[in-house]
Amino acid sequence: MSTVSGIQGQILEITVVGCSKLRDTELFSRQDPYVCLEYADFKFRTRTRTDGGRNPTFQEKFQIPLIEGLREINIIVWNSNTFTADDFIGSGRVQLQKVLSQGYDDSSWPIQTRSLKYAGEVKLIMHFPNALKKTVESSTPSAPPYMPAAPYVPPYPPSYPLAGTYPGAGAYVSYPPPDPALYPASAYPQQSHPPAMYYPPQPYMQQYPPPPPTQPYYPPGPYPGIGYYPPPY
Repeated sequence: MSTVSGIQGQILEITVVGCSKLRDTELFSRQDPYVCLEYADFKFRTRTRTDGGRNPTFQEKFQIPLIEGLREINIIVWNSNTFTADDFIGSGRVQLQKVLSQGYDDSSWPIQTRSLKYAGEVKLIMHFPNALKKTVESSTPSAPPYMPAAPYVPPYPPSYPLAGTYPGAGAYVSYPPPDPALYPASAYPQQSHPPAMYYPPQPYMQQYPPPPPTQPYYPPGPYPGIGYYPPPY
């Protein structure tokens, strides 16, 4: 078998076509599966296929930067739940020797449960444009038959980016702010507004409650012939 080298940083294209014969984790409804891919520190996941059941289809493409010496990808299939943790359906390993040597691989890869039981298959289409132009002289199929082996099982359903993301890439280019000269001022004349009217405070304000009325002053008597009944004799 030929040895592939010099792949550091080159791009491997992987299309998750779908799954078949998945283990069913639902009792009364159809399960909502999704597929996760793990390669070194790169993590990808498909969108959740609502009511996908045992044979969901995805048709989602990912681009993975290759690492020298790393020749397999972990695949994990989960069932999405709304109110509880997602259910683990199965996991497996994808060998990259064929696609790196011949440039193309469209195999179905088996997955297993934690107890090493068959849990279904995941259909992948892999394309490597910079593959060697040599034919691998080997009778070993690209997808090995199902064999009991220790599956890769993550401790919990991680949060992966959806399709179309490219983790690990450099920072995005920041664009400069727009040049004000490119956007001339409006040709419409600006309207002038008269100053606001000034209203002075009222100097006389009625008090509440009003003060009591002043009682008239009457000097003490007596006054002769005035105000006495009967008059004095």
